[in-house]
Amino acid sequence: MVAGKGLFYPILGFASFVAFIYFSFGDLWINYRYGPQLRFVQRNGTHFMVDGTVFYINGWNSYWLMDHAVDYYSRPRVREMLKAGVKMGLTVCRTWAFNDGAYNALQISPGRYDERVFRALDHVIAEARKQGIRLLLSLVNNLQPYGGKTQYVKWAWEEGVGLSSCNDSFFYDPSIRHYFKNHVKALLTRRNAITGIQYRDDPTIFAWELINEPRCISDPSGNTLQDWIEEMSVFVKSIDKNHLLTIGLEGFYGPNSPKRLTINPGDWAANLGSDFIRNSKISTIDFASVHIYPDQWFPEQELEEKLKYVSKWMLSHIEDGDKELGKPIMFTEFGLSNLNKGFQPSQRERFYKTAYDVIYESAQKNDSGAGSFVWQFLVGGMEKYNDDYGIVPWESPSMYKLITEHSCRLASTQGVLQMEHLKELCLQL
Repeated sequence: MVAGKGLFYPILGFASFVAFIYFSFGDLWINYRYGPQLRFVQRNGTHFMVDGTVFYINGWNSYWLMDHAVDYYSRPRVREMLKAGVKMGLTVCRTWAFNDGAYNALQISPGRYDERVFRALDHVIAEARKQGIRLLLSLVNNLQPYGGKTQYVKWAWEEGVGLSSCNDSFFYDPSIRHYFKNHVKALLTRRNAITGIQYRDDPTIFAWELINEPRCISDPSGNTLQDWIEEMSVFVKSIDKNHLLTIGLEGFYGPNSPKRLTINPGDWAANLGSDFIRNSKISTIDFASVHIYPDQWFPEQELEEKLKYVSKWMLSHIEDGDKELGKPIMFTEFGLSNLNKGFQPSQRERFYKTAYDVIYESAQKNDSGAGSFVWQFLVGGMEKYNDDYGIVPWESPSMYKLITEHSCRLASTQGVLQMEHLKELCLQL
């Protein structure tokens, strides 16, 4: 009996250790290579192409995927969200590949990373690969949440190498540019601990986005931001020749663009240091990005006026893609706030349908409107991560149907339903 007890406790301890390892790093034993075989998305003029077929995108934003993949208790939300996207026929998810100096930071300080968080990003990419969803990964935030350019400036200032405490020094300070290039290199050359594939070699990644909503208000001429985009886009392409690259622009026309007077939502929009045409013409930028937030731009307008403007805004940029840029146009964020006076969920559905109809009509005419991404989708139990734009789409049958129908329309335009389950689903609609 004494000898038996002596064996029992070591065995129990070893079993507990194995269980801990499995639940903490169980992804390493999951074969992610049995998912759909993805190919790199390429560009041919104003269209995205996959295996010789035009690829239109019905996408969505879930910025939170990496953050929720860090802890075991919240990690299942990643799979739940991606599987739900597949069921709706969605093909690309836009999410953050950054968290600088904040809680659950990926980059703790310049060039120093938390391996636990990097493995969380590995998990997101591996899970997306398994589900057949591609990812549009953003590299840094212009805004303060998740660190952003503010954190980079703070790091340089604390180390005594910063030229200025101004946030816009992110774009012109040589030390900060060096920080950012190091971060880009670390990401692109990262070898996924689950799949064994370097990020730059993984077709699960649809494209890289340099920065979310860049603005350089200290230089409204746009020269500072233009220089930064040129330098960083060349740097990305020098490391990764497989993936597409976009900037992350909101779509505002700059001070020298005639459309600033007829299309911009106000005079202020031409003085933010960005210029949709000039920035997007850079040869190392593969496609242009645009955001749509009519309730932020016109808070006093009625819904009908906002929807008319949305169509005008989208059609103007699609025209630019065809006539000025010769590149695809992606509406990488669009949303309607539930804080609007008299808000009803049906208003959000009308807004989504307006945006979807413009994309569908562009696809039918073979124009440059290549896709759109709702801001934002969540799963149940994530109220504190929601803003006034987020939805759990399956909680509203009419919204769920609207999104799925758009996936089916785009798939039929391509002449092929790319997913077997989508073929069956679309026949039922």
